[in-house]
Amino acid sequence: MATVLPGPTAVSPSSLPKSSTYTFTSESVSEGHPDKVCDFIADSILDSYLEQDPTSRVACEVLCKEDTVVLGGEISSRGHVDHDAVVREAIHQIGYTDSGAAFNADGVKVLKLISRQSSDIAQGVDVDTNANHEQGAGDQGIMFGYACSETPGLMPLPIFLAHRLTRGLADDRRSGNYPWLRPDAKSQVSVLYEHNKPTAVTDVLVSTQHSADIERAEIADYVRGDLGPRVLGEWFQSKIQFIVNPTGSFVLGGPSADCGVTGRKIIADTYGGAARHGGGAFSGKDPSKVDRSAAYFCRYVARQIIKQGLAAAVEIQVAYAIGIAKPISLKVETFGTGDSREALEFAYRFDFRPSAIIERLGLLAPIYRQTTNYGHFGRPGLSWES
Repeated sequence: MATVLPGPTAVSPSSLPKSSTYTFTSESVSEGHPDKVCDFIADSILDSYLEQDPTSRVACEVLCKEDTVVLGGEISSRGHVDHDAVVREAIHQIGYTDSGAAFNADGVKVLKLISRQSSDIAQGVDVDTNANHEQGAGDQGIMFGYACSETPGLMPLPIFLAHRLTRGLADDRRSGNYPWLRPDAKSQVSVLYEHNKPTAVTDVLVSTQHSADIERAEIADYVRGDLGPRVLGEWFQSKIQFIVNPTGSFVLGGPSADCGVTGRKIIADTYGGAARHGGGAFSGKDPSKVDRSAAYFCRYVARQIIKQGLAAAVEIQVAYAIGIAKPISLKVETFGTGDSREALEFAYRFDFRPSAIIERLGLLAPIYRQTTNYGHFGRPGLSWES
């Protein structure tokens, strides 16, 4: 009998007994999902500041609902950014351009609730004012990184395939081959594991926004007959149960229908629930915030452990105190696929201080818009994936 894992912060499938058989499911959302719209706007604002001033301190939160975009947070920078222009360009790039919809690039109004970063925080983060004369962590917290040998990109198979589905929907929409596709979409992929190895995709759920003039049956035919086989590749089989737009209709979507907020898709952004999560979101945060930079570095180190052949699956946890550069703790778990102590000793070779992470991964560059959608990990071209 298959075992359903209990929620998005469950332990990795690799930590289960070797004789177990279970099904594990991960979710992805498209760039047009309301929460991802907010994440993309936040990262677009971050990049705009970093382009002008690489030392910018940015903590930007976004809320979208109907015809309103709310920007909140703290920004200290020598740069001067036209927030309205950045917001509209981001929305336009996603594809919300229909003037007949409440949420569209030209019609939204932008409310700004932004102040400067607190001097109490800055005195611990900035080298000039830090008591130890080095860059301290921008906040306290715990961060996790994970890697496994299930896919060439060292990502768990369920989230890897779920992202391929939502990205495929976006590519097909932009190609014009399926003009009825709209930006908002979700996917879920369920994978059967036997002896801790993925053996088959069992279920695929796709919910995609569409124009009013298309029938559900035609959408289902597209997902089952074209999208699914194309993006699942070798994992496609005729026995897969495809569930498509289960409510029957998905015409009204995006922020016109639902409220979006930054930081609400942290599991889709990381490992799809196959590893633990410290709770900190990524988008809209400059790399002085270890929620982002340390999570990227934990993933980087986890990849090196896999590539060194020290384990087939590994999870790294690091913890920081605000204003202090050196981590409070570092833990490595290999789930029985390797020697955890040996992997920990390897991890200790890396410098986890924020300034070292930022330098090693080149995190002061305006690179963050490209990370927002379809996962921050497992994609080529990112320094922590090299």
